Amino acid sequence: MGYWNSRGLRGSALETLINYTNDFYRQKNLAIIQKIPTPITPVEVDNEKHIIQKAYFDAQSTVDYIGMAQGIGLCFDAKETTQSHLPLQNIHAHQVDFMERFLQQGGISFLLVHFSLLGKYYFLPFDVLKTHWEAAKNGGRKSIPMAAFEEKFEIMQERNGILNYLKAINTFLLEQKKGQNP
Repeated sequence: MGYWNSRGLRGSALETLINYTNDFYRQKNLAIIQKIPTPITPVEVDNEKHIIQKAYFDAQSTVDYIGMAQGIGLCFDAKETTQSHLPLQNIHAHQVDFMERFLQQGGISFLLVHFSLLGKYYFLPFDVLKTHWEAAKNGGRKSIPMAAFEEKFEIMQERNGILNYLKAINTFLLEQKKGQNP
């Protein structure tokens, strides 16, 4: 059984940025995307400070975010790394399974990855994740190298502070459409 502690705050700046962006999308009627809370049961509570000091995860969560953008279902997980690659140990089998099932239902599944030392954000399509996931299961590399993150899917933080990942999704959809037309 997993326990929550201060490590649970890793990536909180990224999630704050995504939440801000999602609020912007909602206000502009571009998308409605919600953060999926991880169910926890408190074990130790500081009643004076009103904070949870220790808790355990009730169940495996699915992904960090789920919603709709212009009639298209989206599910994604936000990942942050201080390295020049994304360790696959940061991704769990139940998340890959959920994203694959979501994709099979006609939605778009992806990772939104922040390379904090480089100050770069990327949209990583599920098929790229799945390729590296399967290779690792078969004894291959246990991380996704920076080279797998395509420049066309880099997400820029705009002047108003949003991390406009819908642009990367649009690029992805246009590429998919081109691939379907002979």
